[in-house]
Amino acid sequence: MTASPVRIASDALSATIAPMGAELQTLTTGDGAELLWNGDAEWWTGRSPLLFPIIGRAPEDRIAIGDFTAPMAQHGFARRTAFELAGTTATSCRHILRDSEATRAVYPFAFELAQTHALDGATLSVTTKVTNTGTDPMPFGLGFHPAFAWPLPGAADQPHAITLDNGAEPVLARIEDGLLPDSRLPSPFTNGDLMLSHDQFEADAMIFPEGAGNGLRYGPKSGPALQFTFENLPNLALWQKPGAPFLCVEPWHGMAARKDAGHQITDRPGTLTLAPGTAARFSWSVTWRA
Repeated sequence: MTASPVRIASDALSATIAPMGAELQTLTTGDGAELLWNGDAEWWTGRSPLLFPIIGRAPEDRIAIGDFTAPMAQHGFARRTAFELAGTTATSCRHILRDSEATRAVYPFAFELAQTHALDGATLSVTTKVTNTGTDPMPFGLGFHPAFAWPLPGAADQPHAITLDNGAEPVLARIEDGLLPDSRLPSPFTNGDLMLSHDQFEADAMIFPEGAGNGLRYGPKSGPALQFTFENLPNLALWQKPGAPFLCVEPWHGMAARKDAGHQITDRPGTLTLAPGTAARFSWSVTWRA
């Protein structure tokens, strides 16, 4: 029997979280406006998948850890695996995924992946803790892939922008055949500002390997907006299906495999390796500013 989504609510927002992938399904304002993408299959069925143990593609969709090799689909297996509900309150819930025979067949490690969604007023926080419960060093990448309405509620006729808190102009990377080349392109940001247009995504995601900072604002230059903060997530991507009514704001620790670099997870940019018995924490939050 499939478990039902969990609903949590604050005085300003409500959210539902599905057990499959511990994935956020809705993020709704107090007056009923939906901030999250609805998963319409015409464009993209995802809403806010968790990316683990890889981000992006692997060459020929295969990974290697030492002499071990296995197939691995884009963004890993966590998003397609049911999590267990470990606890819930009126404003928060916690889901856990532990290794199993199925996960060890493609990723030979003992682990615990715990994801918490929590609401505090107009802010949603999503925190993931990765624990190596085994006896071997464990390499992995972890990222978030939430999709938000474009345009935002109440801003249908206004151009939208991304504004980096740090005012930086980070260089741009574009994937080629799903993999990350070593080449970089000039930044599309000017003093931290990027005016968004659908044609920017005709060449797939805009990836910023470094320098985008720990926070940004998404929305029109004046009016309703979403304010993001990131913890332990140094890489950023922006993505949509060109012309789709959503924008993915994706903070990552890790990226797609480098072009021509082989299958080893440890060779992927941004890979972390946890010693046995240790853990790492990753978090993002978003605040609705109507």
